Amino acid sequence: MTRKTGRYQQTVAGGEEVSAFVPLPLPPRAPAMTLDGRLGERLRAAEQALARLDLAGDMVPSLDWFIYAFVRKEAVITSQIEGTQATLIELLAFEAETAQRLDTDVEEVCNYLDALTYARAELQNADGLPLSMRLLNEAHRRLLRGARGAGKQPGEVRRSQNWIGGSRPGNAAFVPPPAPTVPDLLGDLEQYLHGSDDLPALVRIGLAHVQFESIHPYLDGNGRIGRLLIALLLEHWGLLKAPLLYISLFFKRHREEYFRRLTAVRIDGDWEGWTDFFLDGVATIADEAVASARALFTLVSEDRARVLAQDTSSVSAARLFEQLPNHPILTVSSAIPLIGASKPTATRAIESLIGADVLIETTGKKRDRSFAYGRYIDELRIGTELDRG
Repeated sequence: MTRKTGRYQQTVAGGEEVSAFVPLPLPPRAPAMTLDGRLGERLRAAEQALARLDLAGDMVPSLDWFIYAFVRKEAVITSQIEGTQATLIELLAFEAETAQRLDTDVEEVCNYLDALTYARAELQNADGLPLSMRLLNEAHRRLLRGARGAGKQPGEVRRSQNWIGGSRPGNAAFVPPPAPTVPDLLGDLEQYLHGSDDLPALVRIGLAHVQFESIHPYLDGNGRIGRLLIALLLEHWGLLKAPLLYISLFFKRHREEYFRRLTAVRIDGDWEGWTDFFLDGVATIADEAVASARALFTLVSEDRARVLAQDTSSVSAARLFEQLPNHPILTVSSAIPLIGASKPTATRAIESLIGADVLIETTGKKRDRSFAYGRYIDELRIGTELDRG
C-alpha cells in the first residue's frame, strides 16, 4: 500500500540545496489505516502482553523495585542506540558512588533518568505541565545537561537545518523539515495527542513516535526524547501504571529494521509496516519484562529465606537485604544510611549477606570495597551489555 505521508521542500543546509521532508499531520489518510487480519492480531497480542505486565506490577510486594530496575535498563539501552558507551553496571556503580569519576557516557544515561523522572512528576502533578512540547522541551533541557549538550540548544526547538546520516547534507540518509516549519508541525502533533480518533491508543503511540522522529525538532537527543515519549504516553494514557516497558531493547536488537521502517513510512507511506513492527516489539518486550519480573521476584524470595535462615543473620542484615533491589551495588559507607546503623553494624550486615551468598565483593581491595548483588544484576543486565571486542 502506498500513500502520501508528506511533501518535499527545497532548503539550504551546509551550503547545499537539499530536499527536506515535511510530514503531513496525523492520523494517516488516503487511505486511512485499518487494523484487519495480521495487524488486528498483533494489536490484541500487544494489548494482552501489556495487561500481563501491568498485572505483574500488582502482584509483587514492591512495584518500586521494578520501576527502579526497568527504568534504568531502558535508560541505558536508549542511550546505547545513539552510540553512548555505558553499561548498566557502570550506571549502578556510579549511583552507588563507587565509580572514581563521572564518565561522560554515564552522565548521559543519568540525564535521561532525570528527564524521565521530571516528566513523570509533572504529568502526575495537578499543577504540573501537561503532555506538551513545553514538557518535552524541559525534559530535553535535562537530557542535554553537561559538556556534550551545551552547544546543542538544550530545551529549545532547533532554529537551523539538521540532517541524519551521510557526511554532508547532500548525501544524508534523511533531511528533516526546514526549521521555519517545525513549530507548526509540532503544534499539529500536540493537537493529535490531545485529540481523538478511531485508532487504539497503542497504535496512536506508535504513530506519534514516528511523527516526532520525522520532525526531528532538536539538534541532538531526538531519538531519546522520541522513545521517552513512548514511555510517557503508555503511562499517561493508562496502558501501564508505571514505566515498566523497556521498548528500546527491541529497537536495539532490530536496529536496522527500526530505521528501515521509519524510512518506509516517509517514502512509501507504509504506516502498516511500522505498526506491525512496533506492536511486535511491545508484545515481545512486555512478555520478556514479565518473565524478568518473575525471575527477579523468585530470586529475591529465595535469597531472603537464605539470609533469614543463617546463624549470623541479624535485624540489620535483613534490613540491608530489603534495600538491595534498589541498591544492588553498595559500599559500607552507602549502607550506613540505608539501615540507619553505625559503620561496624553496617560492616557486619554486609558480611552476613556475603556469608549467605547474596553479596559478592567486586573490587578485590582491602579498603574502599564495593559489593554487588550479583545474581540480581546478572538477570537485570540482559540486553544492556556492549560488544567491545
